[in-house]
Amino acid sequence: MISAAVISGFALALFAPVIHRLKPAWSGGILALLPLSLFIFFCSYLIEISNGVEIVESVAWVPQIGVAFSFYLDGLSLVFALLITGIGALIIFYAGGYLHGHPNLGRFYTYMLGFMASMLGLVLASNVISLFIFWELTSLSSYFLIGFDHHRESARSAALQALLVTGIGGLALLAGLILLGLAGGSQEIYQLLGQAEAIRSHRLFMPMLILVLAGAFTKSAQVPFHFWLPSAMEGPAPVSAYLHSATMVKAGVYLVLRLSPVFSGSAAWHTSLTLFGGVTMIAGAWLAIVQTDMKKLLAYSTVNGLGMLVFLTGIGT
Repeated sequence: MISAAVISGFALALFAPVIHRLKPAWSGGILALLPLSLFIFFCSYLIEISNGVEIVESVAWVPQIGVAFSFYLDGLSLVFALLITGIGALIIFYAGGYLHGHPNLGRFYTYMLGFMASMLGLVLASNVISLFIFWELTSLSSYFLIGFDHHRESARSAALQALLVTGIGGLALLAGLILLGLAGGSQEIYQLLGQAEAIRSHRLFMPMLILVLAGAFTKSAQVPFHFWLPSAMEGPAPVSAYLHSATMVKAGVYLVLRLSPVFSGSAAWHTSLTLFGGVTMIAGAWLAIVQTDMKKLLAYSTVNGLGMLVFLTGIGT
């Protein structure tokens, strides 16, 4: 059922332009029914998950190298799934009015629903290779959303900048996740969480830590990678609201929270998170204060908030 929830977003994204052509005045409300239904679906797990139950779904994909299309639902992933689907329903409904009459609104829905499904797959993925694939799909779909008004050079430039920064960080993350799987003897995150001591004692522990943090910091706009997020506000307001305030930039925060049980016994982990998070928190606040453009102010306040989340994760109390 969890895998069907993720796939449904991609499926609806394919048919979104057709639905918009058939019902242009109601398309936003119609398409918002899917994320709303998914929000209700994940709400149905609240009591079960709050009682300590963890749900794993897995389908063999490339069994020769241990890659599976697997999903893991626990308290952390459930919180993010509710955030993604709940805000997603509101944003898609809002976009129907905000971009009413736009000639490319149907295409916009495709990008937005594809992003939502990618983000949902990211936070629910159990296999590290699956997580990386969804991670890169969020970068790709955000590229199209940030550059949606592609007739403007500034939008094209901002989209390319975001893709390059998060894409390079994604490659570092892939290397770190592969090392993590080798050290822990599994590619399933829920199994790696129980191999913390073996992973921390591995000779490649420090390289994998650095690579994982590089991926997380680029995605969540930590200093010195924070510059791409304010530029990405070139996208339409629904894009800024969804990608860069609610979901995509939280992917790096999700990653450090997810892997904290593995890395949290290391002083390097706590020092890195508190240092980079603290600097980002202060820099974001300072840069926000001097802004006169509302979207830039919101962008830097988001940088501040992301820094605070990373900082608090580093403290770990």
